[in-house]
Amino acid sequence: MKIYSEVKKTLSIEPKVWLITGVAGFIGSNLLEHLLKLNQKVVGLDNFSTGFKSNLKEVQEAVSPKQWERFQFITGDVCNIEDCNKACQGVNYVLHQAALGSVPRSVNDPLATNATNITGFLNMLVAARDAAVDSFTYAASSSTYGDHPGLPKIEDIIGKPLSPYAVTKYVNELYADVFARTYGFKAIGLRYFNVFGKRQHPGGAYAAVIPKWVATMIKGEDVFINGDGETSRDFCFVGNAVQANLLAATAHDDAKNEVYNVAVGDRTTLKELCHMLCVALHDNGIIYKNAPIYQDFRAGDVRHSQADISKAAERIGYDPEYRIKEGIKKSMPWYIKNIK
Repeated sequence: MKIYSEVKKTLSIEPKVWLITGVAGFIGSNLLEHLLKLNQKVVGLDNFSTGFKSNLKEVQEAVSPKQWERFQFITGDVCNIEDCNKACQGVNYVLHQAALGSVPRSVNDPLATNATNITGFLNMLVAARDAAVDSFTYAASSSTYGDHPGLPKIEDIIGKPLSPYAVTKYVNELYADVFARTYGFKAIGLRYFNVFGKRQHPGGAYAAVIPKWVATMIKGEDVFINGDGETSRDFCFVGNAVQANLLAATAHDDAKNEVYNVAVGDRTTLKELCHMLCVALHDNGIIYKNAPIYQDFRAGDVRHSQADISKAAERIGYDPEYRIKEGIKKSMPWYIKNIK
């Protein structure tokens, strides 16, 4: 945490201008809140296709009026190059979070996923390059590891993609590498592993497993587990993802044109996760006793996922502060307050 503390201290003394695409989304709004509390100036771009105005309102309530004045919001779409060009003007650091997430969504609508995740990404690369920003950090994905069975996942060893979503996130990495080789424009990709936390909404067909299950448990409904419950993931609290973004944005050039795993380097099965959520709810006065119901495995899903985070630790100083139980404990009050 020493390097991260130094980065935050430096930023507080010498504020920068940041652009967050997808700023009204889950990770984007957490980045916004953290940066405003560090007295940074932030430009946000979002079209509210998956983000929420309520997320921005929550951030406004969490920071001081003076800090909120440092935020400029642009209603726009990364698929529109003019919006990207406008957003990048005068920016030091770009944090590109805008994307259509979800493996099932991409299976059902690969065209929409491709448009946002590939065309939108290329638009942002071009706009950031032309604006001569200091750094470009983008949300990559652990889905890039595809069918490679090895654990833990190491950045340089990947398999074949298992979904259209995985294809789009891999193409992002290829484009970033080509831009470094062709234009000298170096970016950093952060391969997120199942990030969770406050403002990750439980609604909709493509909700992530933690908020979806918490919502189900609070309502006293049945929890459905895809497969036998032994499927495992490296669940990563959003505070760790925020740290990785700030470290990547401010990293030295020799750490750029790389991808880094963002996780905790651990593995939790869906059975274990279900139990942890029950315990956390119990600690908050909510009792859930229903046994989970098992159903078929989900198309495009990877069986096991666990990250090797040593590269991120060595190259950018990444040192995750929260493990899964700590992250769930910090997230639960938000879920209980906001899930109706």
